[in-house]
Amino acid sequence: MSIIGVGIDVAEIERFAASLERTPALAGRLFVERELLLPSGERRGVASLAARFAAKEALAKALGAPPGLLWTDAEVCVEDSGQPRLRVTGTVAARAAELGVRTWHVSLSHDAGVASAVVIAEA
Repeated sequence: MSIIGVGIDVAEIERFAASLERTPALAGRLFVERELLLPSGERRGVASLAARFAAKEALAKALGAPPGLLWTDAEVCVEDSGQPRLRVTGTVAARAAELGVRTWHVSLSHDAGVASAVVIAEA
C-alpha cells in the first residue's frame, strides 16, 4: 500500500457555531442527516460537527483539493467501537477512484475550543 495524500484541518468551535447560527441552512449543505444526529436521535453537539467539518476539509486536501467536490458526498461515520471512518459517494468517490484510493484513515479531536482532523488516503 502507498499513501496517495494526507490532509489536516482545524476549526475554531465557537466560530463554527456562529456560522451555523448565522446561516441555518449551512448544516444541510455541509452534512448528511446521519451526521447531524446521534444514534439516540438527539442533535449532535457543535464540537462534534466542527470536527466532522474539519475531516471533510482534510479529506479534500488529501485528494488535492480539486474544485467541484460536494460536502455531502463525504460522510463521517462512527463504528460501534467509536472509531471514525469515511463513507464517500458521488464527486468524492469519483476523485478517489481517479487517484486509486482504496482505504481511508481518519482521526478526529476537539479540545480547548478547537476541532481538528487528519485524513490519510491510501492506495
